[in-house]
Parts: sequence; C-alpha cells; structure tokens
Amino acid sequence: MKFNQNCILKISLILCCSLVMMLQSCKKEYTPLKVQKELLADIENLELKTNYFQKLAEKETDLNKLKQAFAHTRLAYKKIEWAVEYFTPDPARFINGPALDELEVAENKFLPPNGFQVIEEILYPEYDSKNKTTLVREIKMIKANLNQVKQSISVITISDDFVLDAIKMQVNRILALGITGFDSPLAQLSIPEANIGLNSISNLISKMDYHGDESTKLVKEIVNSCSEASKYCQTNNDFFAFDRIYFITNFLNPIYKNLIAFQKTNAIKNIDQNSVVNPEATTIFDKNAFDVNAFIPSKEYQYTAEKVALGKKLFSENRFSKDNTRSCTSCHNPKLAFTDNLKTNVSLQGGKLARNTPTLTYASLQNAQFWDMRQLDLEKQSSDVIQNKEEMHGNVSNIIGFLNKDKAYFKLFQQAFPKSKQIQEWQVQNALASYVRSLNAFDSKFDKYMRGESNDYTNQEKLGFNLFAGKAKCATCHFIPLFNGTVPPKFNKTEHEVIGTPENQNNLKISPDLGRYKQHQMEQLKNAFKTPTLRNVAITAPYMHNGVFSSLEQVIDFYNKGGGIGVGLKVENQSLAPDKLNLNDKEIKALVAFMETLTDDKYVE
Repeated sequence: MKFNQNCILKISLILCCSLVMMLQSCKKEYTPLKVQKELLADIENLELKTNYFQKLAEKETDLNKLKQAFAHTRLAYKKIEWAVEYFTPDPARFINGPALDELEVAENKFLPPNGFQVIEEILYPEYDSKNKTTLVREIKMIKANLNQVKQSISVITISDDFVLDAIKMQVNRILALGITGFDSPLAQLSIPEANIGLNSISNLISKMDYHGDESTKLVKEIVNSCSEASKYCQTNNDFFAFDRIYFITNFLNPIYKNLIAFQKTNAIKNIDQNSVVNPEATTIFDKNAFDVNAFIPSKEYQYTAEKVALGKKLFSENRFSKDNTRSCTSCHNPKLAFTDNLKTNVSLQGGKLARNTPTLTYASLQNAQFWDMRQLDLEKQSSDVIQNKEEMHGNVSNIIGFLNKDKAYFKLFQQAFPKSKQIQEWQVQNALASYVRSLNAFDSKFDKYMRGESNDYTNQEKLGFNLFAGKAKCATCHFIPLFNGTVPPKFNKTEHEVIGTPENQNNLKISPDLGRYKQHQMEQLKNAFKTPTLRNVAITAPYMHNGVFSSLEQVIDFYNKGGGIGVGLKVENQSLAPDKLNLNDKEIKALVAFMETLTDDKYVE
C-alpha cells in the first residue's frame, strides 16, 4: 500500500499529538505519585524509629537514651505531620493529641489521651521505671495508628491542590501550635521540630510541576524563605530565647503570602478543608482572614450588612425584657468593648448575677458560647439570655407582634430577610447574632504590626509577645491570632480549661461555680470554663468567670504561681500545669504591655 506525502504528514502529526498528550498525562501524575511515594517512605522510617523506641523502652532505664529516642521519633513524625494531620485527622489525634481526656459531652463519655504528648509526660522531667508498661503501651498505640495512617495514605489521591492546602495549614500550625510549645510543653523540642516542618514545606513546593517565570520566582522565594527560617531555628534553638515575633513577620508570613501568590498564579483551586480561614487571605493576620459564616447554624443564617443594621437596633431594644427595662446594652456596653466593668452585673431581683459579663467582641469566632459553653452558636445565646429569669425574663416570641406593627422595624426586617412576609423568631435571633458577628475589627496595634502596616511596636511589647508565646505559655490556651480557645489551624473546636480560679483574691477557697459540670456531670468538667478571647482584654476588667481579679497583673501573678494548685488550692482535675512560670517584674510588665496592644482602635484613648 502506498501513502502520499500529505497522508504521511497527517499520521506523523497525529502520532506527535498523541505522544505529547501521553507525556502531559504522565507529567500531571508524576508529582502527586512522587509525593505519595516519599510520604509512604517517611512513614516507614517513622515506623522503624518507633520500633526501636519500643525495644529500648522495654529494656532500658537510662533516661537520656529514652529521651533521645523519643526526640528522634518525634522529629520523624514532624516531617510527615503536614499530611497526617490533614489527610488522617482521627489517627493523628492518637499519635500527637493533647495529653488530656477527649470529652464526648453529648454522649457523656471521654476518651483517654494517647501518643507523643502522653509519653512526654512520662519521660519529663524524670522517668519512673514503674511506668514502663504505660510507656510501652503508648508506643504501641502510636504504631497501631501509624499503620492506619499508612493504609489511608496508600489509597488516596494526593493532588497538588490538596498538598498546597495542607502546606498552608502547616504554616499556621507551626505559627500557632509549633513554636509556642503547645505539643512539647515539657521537652521543649518546639524549635527543632518547627525546623523539620519547614523543610517539609520546602521539599513539597519544589516538587510541584508548574512552569513560567512567575511560578519559578515564587517557588524560589518560598524555598529560600524556608531555608533562611531553618537556619534561624538551628542558630536560635533555645525555646525561651526564641524571637517568635521576628520569626513570624520575617519568615512565616512571607512564606504564606508567596504560597497564596503561587496558588493564584497557577489557578490552583481552593479546597474546602478549612471553612474558617479565608482562602484568599495572604496571612492569618489579615483583616479578612476569618469567616464568621463558618460558625453559623445553617445557610439561611448567613451574615449580611442588612442583618447587622437590624441587629444593632434590636441590641438596644428594652422590650425583650419582661418589665421593659433591660436591653442587651444593659450588660454589654458598646463603649466598654461590650462588657460592663463590673465583677458581676445586677440581676432583675436586685442581687448579683453568678458570672462576669464577657466581651462580645470576637465572640463569633468560637464554637460555643457562655462561660460554661452551654450553647453552640450566637442565635441560641441571645434567646438564652432573653429567657433567663435573672437577666431579662422575657421571650422572643412575645415581641414579634410589636415588631410586625412597627414600621421602622418592619422595613429593616424586609431588607434583612427579603423573602419573608412576616417576622419570625429565628430572624430576630439571627439579626442579634449578626450584629455580634460584626464586632471583629482586627485593627489593633498588634494586628497592624503583624500585617506590616505599621512599625510602631516597642521592644517591650515585642518581649511581651515572645513571653506570651513562649516562657509564659499563654498561647498554649489563648491561641494566636484569635487569642481565645478556638484551636488552630482548623478552628473547628473551642477548648475549656480548669485553672482553679479562687472565690476571692485571698486564694483560700476555690470558686464554688462548677462551670461545665452543671450541664455534663463528668469529673473532668468540674470547674471547667471556656477559654475567652484576650482581644480588648486591657479594657474588659475585672477578669475570670467570677470577676475575682481586678487587674492584668493579678491575673499574671495567679498563673505565675501555677494556678489554683500553685496558690495552695485542692484542684484534682486542673488542666493548667501547676508549675511556677518564674516570671520576673520586667517580664510581667512586658506581658501587660503586649496585651494592651490587642485593643481595637475604637477603644484606644
């Protein structure tokens, strides 16, 4: 059979196109497969180190050898932490979760902690060989969960969009949990472990198969930043002396910004793994970094400016109270960062309310409301207060008739809820909640400095932040950058703590308020209270659930002594470490100076 020249040319073109398509297909598959292959190899390496650690624990009593094996195993875990936490969060909890019971309050049960942090408490500061059985059991638990991780990782597709999303989370994890000592409070391995995490980020971004001058430039900048950050960790590895504010502003923030730029340059889609953090935010300190809609009950409760305008008017409405004398502003004064500066406010009967009025600023960025966390969202919070016999003794349904007849209100409701012909109870709750959701300014002196909008930050304030996130251990409960108990980097859980708050300043007796225990009779919840935000804390005195401390200095002194146990109280379930912090006067003043920089612009005199 003969072919003419045109026919041969067409066949050649078809073959060339087919070959190009095949190569492109292989190219697309290559990077994910390589990442997955390396990840599985790193998991196997961790398994080897875990096996060695177990054998050593079974026969060895030399503390230094055990600590060294522990450190090496942890570092191997930190190399793959970005993937384990992202792709397999359930086993991750039992590999490196907090050394506290995991409470399932809805089912009135708890899961005991397992993993590296439990092992750390066994080995540090001293190891008792009587705990050998427990130590070996915990190592075996890590091995079992690692096997689950390996099985999961081996069957999933690890595409570039997921890898990039996981990397971004890892940057925020290093920032908020890593360098603060959250998961290494005793061993203080946080800085070397941050170094390992950064190396993983550098390795992953360099493997992404994207071309073009801008992509090449961004990858180079990210790799260089990771390298410089790594060098900084190596030469500044002392946990207490580590300059965290310098590290964040000079390394972590630029890395995150370039990751976002790389994503946009290459049109890599956003993954809805973290609905709280805005995927467009260039750092976690951006004004728009957090989405209040991530904390709403369902879609119809979406935040809008019209709902805010309505909610603001309702916030001052006295008709919610039974005797028409109280509104939300009676306790939450807008001029005082929505507090009242009282130890506890006055009840309708003229007595004292049981608990201090918390600020409503940034209250929307929590997964539970009230000191005892009894309501999950702001909608339920508003109706709870209105119905409370000591606070308002009213009912939202009782005001609906008035609102439907009032022309000004009815117009605002039509604007806020255009699809509804009649005002409904849920809309009232949603409007009030929407107003509270508008109270997140993120414009404090601290915010502006972290965003690079201002250089106005004193050495004392920088020292205060470094103490807050280091020696003073404040950031292990009040997580950066919200400074409340909402746990980064996913922010899908808000924590409580048992700190042993005294009834009076003389520290002779623990507060009789049982906190969360009133709703859920579990021993771990006795005297447990939500970790509140410290934003605007300089103007929201007095402090604690009962307003027992009138100044920040008094609060710091309490923590400096080790909380309730440290001041001599009997607190069997205290979650706060009872050890002294050994903060001196200069450091206490610096901590106060830093916390004063968390005040929103509108409240600065």
